[in-house]
Amino acid sequence: MDGVEITGTSQDRFDEILTPEALAFVAALQREFGARRLELLQARQARQAELSAGGTLDFLPETKHVRESEWKVAPPAPGLVDRRVEITGPVDRKMTINALNSGAKVWLADFEDANAPTWENTISGQLNLRDALDRTIDFETGGKSYTLKPDEELATVVVRPRGWHLEEKHLVLDGAPMSGSLVDFGLYFFHCAARQLAKGKGPYFYLPKMESHLEARLWNDVFVRAQELLGIPQGTIRATVLIETYPAAFEMEEILYELRDHSAGLNAGRWDYLFSVIKKFRTRGKEFLLPERNAVTMTAPFMRAYTELLVRTCHKRGAHAIGGMAAFIPSRRDAEVNKVALEKVRADKTRESGDGFDGSWVAHPDLVPICREVFDGVLGDKPNQLDRLREDVSVSAADLLAVSKTPGDITEAGLRNNVDVALRYLAAWMGGLGAVAIHNLMEDAATAEISRSQIWQWIHNDIRLADTGEVVTRELVERIIDEELAKIKAEPGYDEALYTQATALFKEVALDDDFAEFLTLPAYARMP
Repeated sequence: MDGVEITGTSQDRFDEILTPEALAFVAALQREFGARRLELLQARQARQAELSAGGTLDFLPETKHVRESEWKVAPPAPGLVDRRVEITGPVDRKMTINALNSGAKVWLADFEDANAPTWENTISGQLNLRDALDRTIDFETGGKSYTLKPDEELATVVVRPRGWHLEEKHLVLDGAPMSGSLVDFGLYFFHCAARQLAKGKGPYFYLPKMESHLEARLWNDVFVRAQELLGIPQGTIRATVLIETYPAAFEMEEILYELRDHSAGLNAGRWDYLFSVIKKFRTRGKEFLLPERNAVTMTAPFMRAYTELLVRTCHKRGAHAIGGMAAFIPSRRDAEVNKVALEKVRADKTRESGDGFDGSWVAHPDLVPICREVFDGVLGDKPNQLDRLREDVSVSAADLLAVSKTPGDITEAGLRNNVDVALRYLAAWMGGLGAVAIHNLMEDAATAEISRSQIWQWIHNDIRLADTGEVVTRELVERIIDEELAKIKAEPGYDEALYTQATALFKEVALDDDFAEFLTLPAYARMP
């Protein structure tokens, strides 16, 4: 393919995905939209500079006409009418089968936060999705065999490509790395759009990490061009946007509007949202200082404002509102851990279904039944709650910005947990795993981002720990890193090479004076 260089190692069957035609398709998208992507990333930096200099976030005056005019998104597409329970997970072979078989209505097939973007994971994930649609996928381990249930029992596939900020260094066009977003989207769309249509559904996507409606406009233009290039009817693609950055919370209606012919709704990406709150106002002192991660719940005033506004916005425009992740992992060995986890999941999903959400996320197949049961109790035979307009909700910019009203402390235990989780996650990520079970929770890149950004913020605000009275300094954090690492070393399966890389990376993104925009950027640079 003219201008395209594959720098990743070729493996079995990769040539089935990296065909000249598929590469030409992705290259066409990259050539047409790559420069706009870079301009939008520069606009993010400019906005961050404004916030760091004392600016704030607000609803945009220049798009007031969009918020005040009458319009609706496209009606729900086949396979996306009823979304009461969605399961998320990486696109490895076992997860592909288990997620599709889980009983969930939708599977978020994740090339983003639950996937470490090794070249092998990226291309084998595309193969797994195509094989699943062709029903040629199977998996065996430990004497157990995994195969797909009948098509009518399978979850609808919704693919999450990487965010606009990430590149794919193993695919180079005209001497520069391609966009990870366009690679993930383009390869799946090229190989699987027609396959999905043949099954009565379509190519559906979850769009992560956007910070403005202009970024949504870029995605919409990509969709229009992609459908045009492959001769697929306009509006066939549907996309659900994760509202998981602080700026995006002020542009929900505009984001829906930009994607309206291709929109399938919005999702409350709660963990990345917390990370974005910290990141965007990290230099603004204690007014934007959150308590430790586990103390921040969805009942915090600024989180309630965000989720209620999301439901109100979606239903006003005829779009689905999808709730956040239940990250708890049921324990088959510890009945008490299991009981506590299930009670927390039930409470979380009860709150969301009562607020008007049309469905919600779980990270483990064993949680599908409880999420479905809760939403069944509210929905009954109805496929969704689009008729609940939530006109009682009125959220101001001040409500979204009320971070200082969040109750909770910052303790040594919380600091240690942040260090421990980040080290364990980064070691797994460098080893090729993006979704990692840690202390009965399914952790992904978002929770590692919260952990390291909180520590960075605490160090730069002279925070005194509520339980010990110690001030959080680089020296204290380095000591705790050493102590937590010593505990991890004593566990079976410890990999010194991976933890050495993870420790160096964690110190860089948590302790340096300069704040890394995303930890996955320096992490990916270290990845072969």
